[in-house]
Amino acid sequence: QVQLDESGGGSVQAGGSLRLACSPSGRTLNLYAMAWFRQAPGKERELVAASSRGGGRTTYYADSVKDRFTIFRDNGKNTVELQMTNLKPEDTGVYYCAADFTWEGVRSKPDYWGQGTQVTVSS
Repeated sequence: QVQLDESGGGSVQAGGSLRLACSPSGRTLNLYAMAWFRQAPGKERELVAASSRGGGRTTYYADSVKDRFTIFRDNGKNTVELQMTNLKPEDTGVYYCAADFTWEGVRSKPDYWGQGTQVTVSS
């Protein structure tokens, strides 16, 4: 079992920025492909961004967040972060960190999930 410890999130006005961080407790980050999902009220959970295992050379972004969000991993700090800029009210939701041993798995059905952190963007 992998425990994912999340931090960050909060409330911000539209146009603002936030940073989320996630670390696999007691495990080595570069063993895992990592991703961030979000779930807005009344909607299904959706994939926001993903980073391949190791150096994270391969990334994925949902169209709705391209050019605004950046996923990056710091294997030295054993942390993956999601930098969110130019936030919009529609970015509001609970954001979940996820991990899997495979690229396919982390984007579709990750084995491990964080507890979620709330992001609220007001207009």
